[in-house]
Amino acid sequence: MSALSDAKAADTTDVIKDLSYAADPTDVINELSYAADTTDVINELSYAVPYRSRDDLERRLLRKLDLRMSTIVLLYALNTVDKSNASSARLAGFEKDLHLQGQQYATILSILYVGFILMQVPGNMFLHWLERPAILLPSTMVIWGVVSALTGSYTGILVARFFLGFVEAPFYPGALFLISGWYKRDELAVRTTLVSCGSVLSFGFGTLFASGILQGMQGKLGQAAWRWLFYIEGGATVLVAICAVFILPDFPHNTRWLTPEERALAISRLAEDGYGTAGEFEKRTTVQGLWDAVTDWKVWLFTVALTMQYVSLSFALYFPTLAATLGYDTTGTLLLSAPPWVFATIVSFALSTSVNHSIKGCISLMIMIRYSDKNRKRYICIFSSNALAALGFIISMCTMNTAARYFSLFLMAQIAAGIMVIWGWISNTFAREPAKRAAALAMISALSQIGNIIGSFIWPHNWGPTYRYSFSVCFAALGVSTAMFGVMHLHLKHLNKQFEKNEQDAKDIKNIQNPIGFRYLV
Repeated sequence: MSALSDAKAADTTDVIKDLSYAADPTDVINELSYAADTTDVINELSYAVPYRSRDDLERRLLRKLDLRMSTIVLLYALNTVDKSNASSARLAGFEKDLHLQGQQYATILSILYVGFILMQVPGNMFLHWLERPAILLPSTMVIWGVVSALTGSYTGILVARFFLGFVEAPFYPGALFLISGWYKRDELAVRTTLVSCGSVLSFGFGTLFASGILQGMQGKLGQAAWRWLFYIEGGATVLVAICAVFILPDFPHNTRWLTPEERALAISRLAEDGYGTAGEFEKRTTVQGLWDAVTDWKVWLFTVALTMQYVSLSFALYFPTLAATLGYDTTGTLLLSAPPWVFATIVSFALSTSVNHSIKGCISLMIMIRYSDKNRKRYICIFSSNALAALGFIISMCTMNTAARYFSLFLMAQIAAGIMVIWGWISNTFAREPAKRAAALAMISALSQIGNIIGSFIWPHNWGPTYRYSFSVCFAALGVSTAMFGVMHLHLKHLNKQFEKNEQDAKDIKNIQNPIGFRYLV
Protein backbone atom coordinates (compact mmCIF):
# COMPACT_ATOMS: atom_id res chain seq x y z
CA MET A 1 0.00 0.00 0.00
CA SER A 2 2.92 2.36 0.54
CA ALA A 3 3.66 2.41 -3.20
CA LEU A 4 0.13 3.57 -3.91
CA SER A 5 0.25 6.31 -1.32
CA ASP A 6 3.65 7.62 -2.39
CA ALA A 7 2.69 7.74 -6.06
CA LYS A 8 -0.53 9.58 -5.33
CA ALA A 9 1.15 12.08 -3.02
CA ALA A 10 3.93 12.89 -5.48
CA ASP A 11 1.61 13.45 -8.44
CA THR A 12 -0.90 15.47 -6.45
CA THR A 13 1.78 17.76 -4.99
CA ASP A 14 3.08 18.67 -8.43
CA VAL A 15 -0.37 19.44 -9.75
CA ILE A 16 -1.29 21.61 -6.77
CA LYS A 17 1.89 23.64 -7.25
CA ASP A 18 0.99 24.22 -10.88
CA LEU A 19 -2.55 25.23 -9.94
CA SER A 20 -1.36 28.05 -7.71
CA TYR A 21 0.04 29.82 -10.77
CA ALA A 22 -2.99 29.30 -12.98
CA ALA A 23 -4.30 32.57 -14.35
CA ASP A 24 -7.16 30.82 -16.11
CA PRO A 25 -9.15 28.09 -14.30
CA THR A 26 -9.37 26.15 -17.56
CA ASP A 27 -5.71 25.28 -16.98
CA VAL A 28 -6.98 23.02 -14.23
CA ILE A 29 -8.37 20.65 -16.84
CA ASN A 30 -4.98 20.16 -18.41
CA GLU A 31 -3.44 19.24 -15.08
CA LEU A 32 -6.08 16.71 -14.08
CA SER A 33 -4.83 14.02 -16.43
CA TYR A 34 -1.55 13.87 -14.47
CA ALA A 35 -3.10 13.50 -11.04
CA ALA A 36 -3.26 10.10 -9.37
CA ASP A 37 -6.05 11.28 -7.09
CA THR A 38 -8.13 14.15 -8.47
CA THR A 39 -10.02 14.44 -5.19
CA ASP A 40 -7.04 16.23 -3.65
CA VAL A 41 -6.53 18.35 -6.74
CA ILE A 42 -10.06 19.69 -6.98
CA ASN A 43 -10.06 20.56 -3.28
CA GLU A 44 -7.29 23.03 -4.15
CA LEU A 45 -9.48 24.64 -6.81
CA SER A 46 -9.99 27.66 -4.56
CA TYR A 47 -6.43 28.80 -5.32
CA ALA A 48 -7.26 29.09 -9.01
CA VAL A 49 -10.85 30.23 -8.48
CA PRO A 50 -10.97 32.92 -5.76
CA TYR A 51 -13.85 33.25 -3.31
CA ARG A 52 -15.46 29.94 -4.21
CA SER A 53 -15.05 26.65 -2.37
CA ARG A 54 -15.30 23.39 -4.24
CA ASP A 55 -18.50 22.39 -2.39
CA ASP A 56 -20.30 25.64 -3.21
CA LEU A 57 -19.25 25.40 -6.83
CA GLU A 58 -20.37 21.79 -7.05
CA ARG A 59 -23.77 22.57 -5.55
CA ARG A 60 -24.25 25.41 -8.01
CA LEU A 61 -23.20 23.21 -10.91
CA LEU A 62 -25.60 20.42 -9.93
CA ARG A 63 -28.50 22.86 -9.50
CA LYS A 64 -27.86 24.28 -12.94
CA LEU A 65 -27.57 20.83 -14.48
CA ASP A 66 -30.65 19.44 -12.76
CA LEU A 67 -32.75 22.39 -13.89
CA ARG A 68 -31.74 22.02 -17.53
CA MET A 69 -31.82 18.22 -17.53
CA SER A 70 -35.39 18.30 -16.20
CA THR A 71 -36.42 19.20 -19.74
CA ILE A 72 -35.74 15.56 -20.65
CA VAL A 73 -38.58 14.51 -18.33
CA LEU A 74 -41.09 16.37 -20.49
CA LEU A 75 -39.45 15.16 -23.70
CA TYR A 76 -39.61 11.54 -22.59
CA ALA A 77 -43.22 11.95 -21.45
CA LEU A 78 -44.19 13.15 -24.92
CA ASN A 79 -42.12 10.33 -26.41
CA THR A 80 -44.19 7.77 -24.51
CA VAL A 81 -47.46 9.54 -25.26
CA ASP A 82 -46.74 9.39 -28.99
CA LYS A 83 -45.89 5.68 -28.73
CA SER A 84 -48.92 4.72 -26.64
CA ASN A 85 -51.69 6.90 -28.08
CA ALA A 86 -52.89 3.97 -30.20
CA SER A 87 -53.92 2.19 -26.96
CA SER A 88 -56.25 5.06 -26.03
CA ALA A 89 -57.47 5.49 -29.62
CA ARG A 90 -58.45 1.81 -29.64
CA LEU A 91 -61.29 2.58 -27.22
CA ALA A 92 -62.68 5.30 -29.55
CA GLY A 93 -63.18 3.44 -32.82
CA PHE A 94 -59.57 3.21 -33.99
CA GLU A 95 -59.83 -0.47 -34.96
CA LYS A 96 -63.31 -0.09 -36.46
CA ASP A 97 -62.47 2.97 -38.60
CA LEU A 98 -59.31 1.34 -40.00
CA HIS A 99 -61.09 -2.04 -40.44
CA LEU A 100 -58.42 -3.88 -38.47
CA GLN A 101 -58.71 -7.65 -38.19
CA GLY A 102 -56.85 -10.45 -36.44
CA GLN A 103 -53.35 -9.45 -35.39
CA GLN A 104 -53.28 -6.18 -37.36
CA TYR A 105 -53.58 -4.06 -34.22
CA ALA A 106 -50.70 -5.97 -32.59
CA THR A 107 -48.69 -5.45 -35.77
CA ILE A 108 -49.29 -1.69 -35.56
CA LEU A 109 -47.92 -1.73 -32.01
CA SER A 110 -44.93 -3.94 -32.76
CA ILE A 111 -43.76 -2.28 -36.00
CA LEU A 112 -42.66 0.73 -33.94
CA TYR A 113 -39.99 -1.36 -32.22
CA VAL A 114 -38.57 -2.67 -35.51
CA GLY A 115 -37.52 0.91 -36.26
CA PHE A 116 -36.06 1.11 -32.75
CA ILE A 117 -33.91 -1.96 -33.29
CA LEU A 118 -32.57 -0.73 -36.62
CA MET A 119 -31.63 2.79 -35.54
CA GLN A 120 -30.66 2.89 -31.87
CA VAL A 121 -27.05 1.72 -32.23
CA PRO A 122 -26.25 3.95 -35.26
CA GLY A 123 -28.07 6.83 -33.54
CA ASN A 124 -26.02 6.64 -30.34
CA MET A 125 -22.78 6.14 -32.25
CA PHE A 126 -23.62 9.25 -34.27
CA LEU A 127 -24.34 11.13 -31.03
CA HIS A 128 -20.95 10.09 -29.63
CA TRP A 129 -19.28 11.32 -32.82
CA LEU A 130 -21.29 14.55 -33.11
CA GLU A 131 -21.15 15.38 -29.37
CA ARG A 132 -24.19 17.68 -29.72
CA PRO A 133 -27.14 16.05 -27.90
CA ALA A 134 -28.76 19.48 -27.45
CA ILE A 135 -29.23 19.55 -31.22
CA LEU A 136 -29.67 15.87 -32.10
CA LEU A 137 -32.25 14.85 -29.47
CA PRO A 138 -34.72 17.73 -30.08
CA SER A 139 -34.26 17.36 -33.85
CA THR A 140 -35.36 13.73 -33.75
CA MET A 141 -38.26 14.83 -31.57
CA VAL A 142 -39.48 17.37 -34.14
CA ILE A 143 -39.47 14.68 -36.81
CA TRP A 144 -41.34 12.12 -34.70
CA GLY A 145 -43.92 14.75 -33.74
CA VAL A 146 -44.67 15.34 -37.41
CA VAL A 147 -44.69 11.62 -38.22
CA SER A 148 -46.97 10.89 -35.26
CA ALA A 149 -49.63 13.18 -36.70
CA LEU A 150 -49.62 11.36 -40.07
CA THR A 151 -52.22 8.70 -39.45
CA GLY A 152 -54.61 7.48 -42.15
CA SER A 153 -55.30 3.98 -43.47
CA TYR A 154 -53.93 0.75 -42.02
CA THR A 155 -51.03 0.83 -44.48
CA GLY A 156 -50.43 4.51 -43.78
CA ILE A 157 -50.31 4.12 -40.02
CA LEU A 158 -48.11 1.04 -40.36
CA VAL A 159 -45.58 3.03 -42.38
CA ALA A 160 -45.92 6.05 -40.09
CA ARG A 161 -45.29 4.03 -36.93
CA PHE A 162 -42.29 2.28 -38.47
CA PHE A 163 -40.69 5.64 -39.21
CA LEU A 164 -41.86 6.89 -35.82
CA GLY A 165 -39.75 4.16 -34.21
CA PHE A 166 -36.92 4.94 -36.61
CA VAL A 167 -36.67 8.61 -35.57
CA GLU A 168 -37.52 8.02 -31.89
CA ALA A 169 -34.80 5.36 -31.56
CA PRO A 170 -31.86 7.64 -30.65
CA PHE A 171 -33.78 9.49 -27.95
CA TYR A 172 -33.79 7.26 -24.84
CA PRO A 173 -30.29 5.75 -25.11
CA GLY A 174 -29.08 9.20 -26.15
CA ALA A 175 -30.68 10.77 -23.08
CA LEU A 176 -29.08 8.13 -20.83
CA PHE A 177 -25.72 8.69 -22.50
CA LEU A 178 -26.05 12.44 -21.96
CA ILE A 179 -26.94 12.03 -18.27
CA SER A 180 -24.14 9.54 -17.63
CA GLY A 181 -21.75 12.04 -19.21
CA TRP A 182 -22.43 14.56 -16.40
CA TYR A 183 -23.28 12.72 -13.18
CA LYS A 184 -21.31 10.42 -10.91
CA ARG A 185 -22.31 6.80 -10.56
CA ASP A 186 -23.96 7.25 -7.16
CA GLU A 187 -26.04 10.14 -8.57
CA LEU A 188 -27.32 8.32 -11.64
CA ALA A 189 -30.24 6.28 -10.30
CA VAL A 190 -32.14 9.32 -9.02
CA ARG A 191 -31.53 11.24 -12.27
CA THR A 192 -32.47 8.24 -14.39
CA THR A 193 -35.58 7.90 -12.25
CA LEU A 194 -36.50 11.52 -12.89
CA VAL A 195 -36.19 11.00 -16.63
CA SER A 196 -38.11 7.72 -16.53
CA CYS A 197 -40.80 9.31 -14.37
CA GLY A 198 -41.76 11.26 -17.47
CA SER A 199 -42.58 7.99 -19.20
CA VAL A 200 -44.43 6.51 -16.23
CA LEU A 201 -46.47 9.67 -15.66
CA SER A 202 -47.35 9.85 -19.34
CA PHE A 203 -49.09 6.46 -19.05
CA GLY A 204 -51.31 8.08 -16.42
CA PHE A 205 -51.76 11.68 -17.51
CA GLY A 206 -51.66 10.65 -21.18
CA THR A 207 -54.90 8.73 -20.67
CA LEU A 208 -56.43 11.72 -18.83
CA PHE A 209 -55.43 13.97 -21.72
CA ALA A 210 -56.79 11.43 -24.21
CA SER A 211 -60.11 11.16 -22.40
CA GLY A 212 -60.67 14.92 -22.80
CA ILE A 213 -59.80 14.87 -26.52
CA LEU A 214 -61.79 11.74 -27.29
CA GLN A 215 -64.82 13.09 -25.48
CA GLY A 216 -64.78 16.66 -26.84
CA MET A 217 -63.34 16.47 -30.36
CA GLN A 218 -65.52 13.83 -32.02
CA GLY A 219 -66.68 15.07 -35.43
CA LYS A 220 -64.78 18.38 -35.33
CA LEU A 221 -63.95 19.43 -38.91
CA GLY A 222 -65.28 16.07 -40.02
CA GLN A 223 -62.53 14.13 -38.22
CA ALA A 224 -62.88 11.30 -35.73
CA ALA A 225 -61.79 12.08 -32.17
CA TRP A 226 -58.94 9.57 -32.27
CA ARG A 227 -57.45 11.40 -35.27
CA TRP A 228 -57.48 14.64 -33.28
CA LEU A 229 -55.62 12.76 -30.56
CA PHE A 230 -52.73 12.13 -32.97
CA TYR A 231 -52.81 15.68 -34.38
CA ILE A 232 -52.79 17.48 -31.02
CA GLU A 233 -50.19 15.27 -29.34
CA GLY A 234 -47.91 15.41 -32.39
CA GLY A 235 -48.16 19.22 -32.50
CA ALA A 236 -47.33 19.54 -28.80
CA THR A 237 -44.24 17.38 -29.32
CA VAL A 238 -42.91 19.65 -32.09
CA LEU A 239 -43.44 22.79 -30.00
CA VAL A 240 -41.62 21.43 -26.94
CA ALA A 241 -38.76 20.08 -29.08
CA ILE A 242 -38.02 23.51 -30.56
CA CYS A 243 -37.74 25.00 -27.05
CA ALA A 244 -35.47 22.13 -25.89
CA VAL A 245 -32.74 23.08 -28.36
CA PHE A 246 -32.02 26.20 -26.30
CA ILE A 247 -32.17 24.46 -22.89
CA LEU A 248 -30.39 21.09 -23.02
CA PRO A 249 -26.62 20.84 -22.42
CA ASP A 250 -24.11 19.02 -24.58
CA PHE A 251 -21.15 17.46 -22.72
CA PRO A 252 -18.82 19.02 -20.10
CA HIS A 253 -16.04 19.85 -22.55
CA ASN A 254 -18.24 21.59 -25.16
CA THR A 255 -21.25 23.09 -23.35
CA ARG A 256 -21.11 26.81 -24.01
CA TRP A 257 -22.96 28.15 -20.97
CA LEU A 258 -20.50 26.66 -18.42
CA THR A 259 -17.98 28.94 -16.75
CA PRO A 260 -14.32 27.78 -16.95
CA GLU A 261 -14.28 26.69 -13.31
CA GLU A 262 -17.58 24.80 -13.72
CA ARG A 263 -16.16 23.02 -16.76
CA ALA A 264 -13.04 22.00 -14.81
CA LEU A 265 -15.14 20.71 -11.93
CA ALA A 266 -17.56 18.81 -14.20
CA ILE A 267 -14.68 16.92 -15.84
CA SER A 268 -12.92 16.35 -12.51
CA ARG A 269 -16.01 14.86 -10.88
CA LEU A 270 -16.17 12.18 -13.54
CA ALA A 271 -12.45 11.45 -13.28
CA GLU A 272 -12.78 11.03 -9.50
CA ASP A 273 -15.63 8.59 -9.99
CA GLY A 274 -13.63 6.17 -12.12
CA TYR A 275 -14.54 7.46 -15.57
CA GLY A 276 -10.83 7.87 -16.31
CA THR A 277 -8.79 11.03 -16.26
CA ALA A 278 -9.53 13.97 -18.50
CA GLY A 279 -6.91 12.84 -20.99
CA GLU A 280 -8.50 9.41 -21.33
CA PHE A 281 -11.95 10.61 -22.40
CA GLU A 282 -11.20 10.57 -26.12
CA LYS A 283 -8.85 7.59 -26.39
CA ARG A 284 -11.38 5.19 -27.92
CA THR A 285 -13.03 5.94 -31.25
CA THR A 286 -16.72 5.34 -31.94
CA VAL A 287 -16.02 2.14 -33.89
CA GLN A 288 -13.63 0.87 -31.19
CA GLY A 289 -16.32 1.55 -28.60
CA LEU A 290 -18.79 -0.52 -30.62
CA TRP A 291 -16.33 -3.42 -30.79
CA ASP A 292 -15.68 -3.18 -27.04
CA ALA A 293 -19.43 -3.42 -26.39
CA VAL A 294 -20.00 -6.31 -28.80
CA THR A 295 -17.22 -8.38 -27.21
CA ASP A 296 -18.34 -7.79 -23.61
CA TRP A 297 -20.63 -10.62 -22.46
CA LYS A 298 -22.16 -8.38 -19.79
CA VAL A 299 -23.79 -6.37 -22.58
CA TRP A 300 -25.45 -9.53 -23.90
CA LEU A 301 -26.64 -10.70 -20.48
CA PHE A 302 -28.20 -7.30 -19.80
CA THR A 303 -29.79 -7.42 -23.26
CA VAL A 304 -31.47 -10.80 -22.80
CA ALA A 305 -32.56 -10.01 -19.24
CA LEU A 306 -34.05 -6.68 -20.28
CA THR A 307 -35.78 -8.33 -23.25
CA MET A 308 -37.60 -10.65 -20.84
CA GLN A 309 -38.34 -7.70 -18.57
CA TYR A 310 -39.99 -5.91 -21.51
CA VAL A 311 -42.08 -8.99 -22.31
CA SER A 312 -43.44 -8.83 -18.77
CA LEU A 313 -43.99 -5.07 -19.18
CA SER A 314 -46.15 -5.62 -22.29
CA PHE A 315 -49.30 -5.22 -20.19
CA ALA A 316 -48.59 -1.47 -20.32
CA LEU A 317 -49.20 -1.50 -24.09
CA TYR A 318 -52.71 -2.81 -23.41
CA PHE A 319 -53.36 -1.01 -20.14
CA PRO A 320 -56.57 0.76 -21.25
CA THR A 321 -57.81 -2.57 -22.65
CA LEU A 322 -57.16 -4.25 -19.30
CA ALA A 323 -58.86 -1.39 -17.46
CA ALA A 324 -61.84 -1.82 -19.80
CA THR A 325 -62.38 -5.33 -18.39
CA LEU A 326 -63.57 -3.62 -15.22
CA GLY A 327 -66.80 -2.78 -17.06
CA TYR A 328 -66.82 1.02 -17.41
CA ASP A 329 -67.36 3.24 -20.46
CA THR A 330 -64.53 4.76 -22.51
CA THR A 331 -64.14 7.92 -20.43
CA GLY A 332 -64.33 6.00 -17.15
CA THR A 333 -61.83 3.43 -18.39
CA LEU A 334 -59.28 6.08 -19.40
CA LEU A 335 -59.71 7.89 -16.08
CA LEU A 336 -59.21 4.63 -14.17
CA SER A 337 -56.01 3.99 -16.16
CA ALA A 338 -54.26 7.00 -14.65
CA PRO A 339 -54.05 6.35 -10.85
CA PRO A 340 -51.91 3.16 -11.00
CA TRP A 341 -49.17 4.97 -12.94
CA VAL A 342 -49.36 8.12 -10.85
CA PHE A 343 -49.03 5.96 -7.74
CA ALA A 344 -46.12 4.07 -9.31
CA THR A 345 -44.32 7.36 -9.91
CA ILE A 346 -44.90 8.53 -6.34
CA VAL A 347 -43.68 5.25 -4.88
CA SER A 348 -40.70 5.23 -7.22
CA PHE A 349 -39.39 8.70 -6.61
CA ALA A 350 -41.04 10.37 -3.59
CA LEU A 351 -39.07 7.99 -1.38
CA SER A 352 -35.87 9.35 -2.91
CA THR A 353 -36.00 12.19 -0.38
CA SER A 354 -36.47 9.82 2.54
CA VAL A 355 -33.72 9.67 5.14
CA ASN A 356 -34.55 6.07 5.96
CA HIS A 357 -32.02 4.03 4.02
CA SER A 358 -32.33 0.75 5.85
CA ILE A 359 -32.87 -2.49 3.97
CA LYS A 360 -35.98 -3.05 6.02
CA GLY A 361 -37.44 0.19 4.68
CA CYS A 362 -36.60 -0.81 1.14
CA ILE A 363 -38.30 -4.19 1.45
CA SER A 364 -41.36 -2.93 3.28
CA LEU A 365 -41.93 -0.12 0.82
CA MET A 366 -40.46 -2.14 -2.07
CA ILE A 367 -39.22 0.76 -4.13
CA MET A 368 -36.39 2.96 -2.93
CA ILE A 369 -34.55 4.67 -5.72
CA ARG A 370 -32.79 6.92 -3.24
CA TYR A 371 -31.73 3.87 -1.27
CA SER A 372 -30.29 2.49 -4.50
CA ASP A 373 -28.07 5.56 -4.94
CA LYS A 374 -27.15 6.37 -1.34
CA ASN A 375 -26.20 2.81 -0.50
CA ARG A 376 -24.89 2.02 -4.00
CA LYS A 377 -27.27 -0.95 -4.26
CA ARG A 378 -29.15 -1.96 -7.39
CA TYR A 379 -30.33 -5.56 -7.47
CA ILE A 380 -32.27 -5.55 -4.19
CA CYS A 381 -34.55 -2.78 -5.48
CA ILE A 382 -35.01 -4.51 -8.86
CA PHE A 383 -35.93 -7.73 -7.07
CA SER A 384 -38.42 -5.95 -4.80
CA SER A 385 -40.09 -4.13 -7.69
CA ASN A 386 -40.42 -7.33 -9.72
CA ALA A 387 -41.85 -9.18 -6.72
CA LEU A 388 -44.68 -6.65 -6.47
CA ALA A 389 -45.44 -6.91 -10.18
CA ALA A 390 -45.41 -10.72 -9.96
CA LEU A 391 -48.00 -10.56 -7.18
CA GLY A 392 -50.17 -8.39 -9.42
CA PHE A 393 -49.93 -10.94 -12.24
CA ILE A 394 -50.94 -13.75 -9.87
CA ILE A 395 -54.00 -11.85 -8.62
CA SER A 396 -55.17 -11.10 -12.18
CA MET A 397 -54.70 -14.76 -13.17
CA CYS A 398 -56.85 -15.93 -10.27
CA THR A 399 -59.87 -13.60 -10.22
CA MET A 400 -62.17 -11.31 -12.18
CA ASN A 401 -63.35 -9.49 -9.04
CA THR A 402 -63.42 -5.78 -9.92
CA ALA A 403 -61.70 -4.49 -6.76
CA ALA A 404 -59.03 -7.19 -6.74
CA ARG A 405 -58.41 -6.76 -10.46
CA TYR A 406 -57.98 -3.00 -10.14
CA PHE A 407 -55.66 -3.44 -7.15
CA SER A 408 -53.56 -5.82 -9.24
CA LEU A 409 -53.09 -3.07 -11.84
CA PHE A 410 -51.52 -0.90 -9.13
CA LEU A 411 -49.13 -3.73 -8.24
CA MET A 412 -48.19 -4.37 -11.87
CA ALA A 413 -47.38 -0.70 -12.42
CA GLN A 414 -44.69 -0.91 -9.74
CA ILE A 415 -42.48 -2.71 -12.27
CA ALA A 416 -41.67 0.79 -13.55
CA ALA A 417 -39.34 1.44 -10.61
CA GLY A 418 -37.35 -1.69 -11.43
CA ILE A 419 -36.91 -0.54 -15.04
CA MET A 420 -35.59 2.81 -13.80
CA VAL A 421 -33.00 1.19 -11.54
CA ILE A 422 -32.00 -1.26 -14.28
CA TRP A 423 -31.07 1.56 -16.65
CA GLY A 424 -29.15 3.36 -13.93
CA TRP A 425 -27.33 0.09 -13.20
CA ILE A 426 -26.44 -0.42 -16.86
CA SER A 427 -25.05 3.12 -17.10
CA ASN A 428 -22.99 2.50 -13.94
CA THR A 429 -21.59 -0.78 -15.21
CA PHE A 430 -20.20 0.73 -18.42
CA ALA A 431 -19.27 4.10 -16.94
CA ARG A 432 -15.55 4.32 -17.61
CA GLU A 433 -15.30 4.51 -21.41
CA PRO A 434 -17.63 7.00 -23.17
CA ALA A 435 -17.40 5.32 -26.60
CA LYS A 436 -18.17 1.87 -25.18
CA ARG A 437 -20.91 3.29 -22.94
CA ALA A 438 -22.65 4.93 -25.91
CA ALA A 439 -22.55 1.71 -27.93
CA ALA A 440 -23.52 -0.52 -24.99
CA LEU A 441 -26.53 1.60 -24.02
CA ALA A 442 -27.74 1.67 -27.61
CA MET A 443 -27.18 -2.06 -28.18
CA ILE A 444 -29.00 -3.07 -25.01
CA SER A 445 -31.84 -0.63 -25.65
CA ALA A 446 -32.20 -1.64 -29.31
CA LEU A 447 -32.02 -5.42 -29.05
CA SER A 448 -34.17 -5.57 -25.92
CA GLN A 449 -37.01 -4.04 -27.97
CA ILE A 450 -37.54 -7.59 -29.24
CA GLY A 451 -39.32 -8.04 -25.92
CA ASN A 452 -41.82 -5.32 -26.86
CA ILE A 453 -42.38 -6.94 -30.26
CA ILE A 454 -43.08 -10.32 -28.61
CA GLY A 455 -45.21 -8.69 -25.95
CA SER A 456 -47.42 -6.99 -28.54
CA PHE A 457 -48.70 -10.41 -29.66
CA ILE A 458 -49.44 -12.08 -26.30
CA TRP A 459 -52.71 -10.23 -25.69
CA PRO A 460 -55.09 -11.54 -28.42
CA HIS A 461 -58.84 -10.87 -28.16
CA ASN A 462 -59.66 -14.55 -27.72
CA TRP A 463 -57.61 -14.66 -24.49
CA GLY A 464 -59.78 -11.92 -23.00
CA PRO A 465 -61.44 -10.75 -20.90
CA THR A 466 -59.51 -12.73 -18.26
CA TYR A 467 -56.19 -12.73 -20.18
CA ARG A 468 -54.96 -15.48 -17.85
CA TYR A 469 -52.59 -16.88 -20.45
CA SER A 470 -51.18 -13.43 -21.11
CA PHE A 471 -50.51 -12.81 -17.42
CA SER A 472 -48.92 -16.26 -17.16
CA VAL A 473 -46.46 -15.38 -19.94
CA CYS A 474 -45.63 -12.09 -18.19
CA PHE A 475 -45.10 -13.87 -14.89
CA ALA A 476 -42.73 -16.43 -16.43
CA ALA A 477 -40.76 -13.76 -18.32
CA LEU A 478 -40.41 -11.72 -15.14
CA GLY A 479 -39.01 -14.72 -13.29
CA VAL A 480 -36.38 -15.30 -15.98
CA SER A 481 -35.29 -11.64 -16.04
CA THR A 482 -35.05 -11.45 -12.24
CA ALA A 483 -32.85 -14.56 -12.17
CA MET A 484 -30.57 -13.23 -14.91
CA PHE A 485 -30.12 -9.90 -13.13
CA GLY A 486 -29.26 -11.94 -10.04
CA VAL A 487 -26.46 -13.64 -11.98
CA MET A 488 -25.07 -10.23 -12.97
CA HIS A 489 -25.32 -9.08 -9.34
CA LEU A 490 -23.22 -12.02 -8.15
CA HIS A 491 -20.67 -11.61 -10.95
CA LEU A 492 -20.11 -7.91 -10.23
CA LYS A 493 -19.73 -8.63 -6.50
CA HIS A 494 -17.05 -11.18 -7.39
CA LEU A 495 -15.23 -8.62 -9.56
CA ASN A 496 -15.32 -6.07 -6.74
CA LYS A 497 -13.63 -8.55 -4.41
CA GLN A 498 -10.94 -9.13 -7.02
CA PHE A 499 -10.35 -5.37 -7.40
CA GLU A 500 -9.98 -5.00 -3.63
CA LYS A 501 -7.57 -7.92 -3.43
CA ASN A 502 -5.45 -6.56 -6.31
CA GLU A 503 -5.15 -3.18 -4.60
CA GLN A 504 -4.12 -4.75 -1.31
CA ASP A 505 -1.50 -6.95 -2.96
CA ALA A 506 -0.11 -4.31 -5.34
CA LYS A 507 3.48 -3.16 -4.80
CA ASP A 508 3.41 -0.61 -7.62
CA ILE A 509 0.51 1.62 -8.64
CA LYS A 510 1.35 1.02 -12.31
CA ASN A 511 0.41 -2.63 -11.96
CA ILE A 512 -3.23 -1.76 -11.20
CA GLN A 513 -5.38 -1.64 -14.35
CA ASN A 514 -8.50 -0.07 -12.83
CA PRO A 515 -8.72 3.36 -11.13
CA ILE A 516 -7.92 3.07 -7.44
CA GLY A 517 -11.10 2.58 -5.44
CA PHE A 518 -13.27 1.78 -8.47
CA ARG A 519 -16.08 -0.66 -7.67
CA TYR A 520 -19.13 -1.79 -9.64
CA LEU A 521 -22.48 -0.95 -8.10
CA VAL A 522 -24.39 -4.10 -7.29
